[in-house]
Amino acid sequence: MNMSDIITIQPDIQFGTPVFTGTRVPVVSLFLHLEKGISVDEFVLDFPSVTKEQCFAAIELA
Repeated sequence: MNMSDIITIQPDIQFGTPVFTGTRVPVVSLFLHLEKGISVDEFVLDFPSVTKEQCFAAIELA
C-alpha cells in the first residue's frame, strides 16, 4: 500500500489536514481514539469510510 493510498493532503479538503484517502476523516482522529483506548474496530464502526487496512498502515507509518 502506497502512502497516497492511506493519506491525502489537499488544501481544499479539511484545510490541508492529512485525511484518510477517499474520505474527509482526519488521520489524527485515529490516534486520538487509540489514546482514549478505543480500538481500531470501534474506530472503523464510527468512520465506515476508513478501512482497517488504512488504519493499520497509518499506525505503521507513524
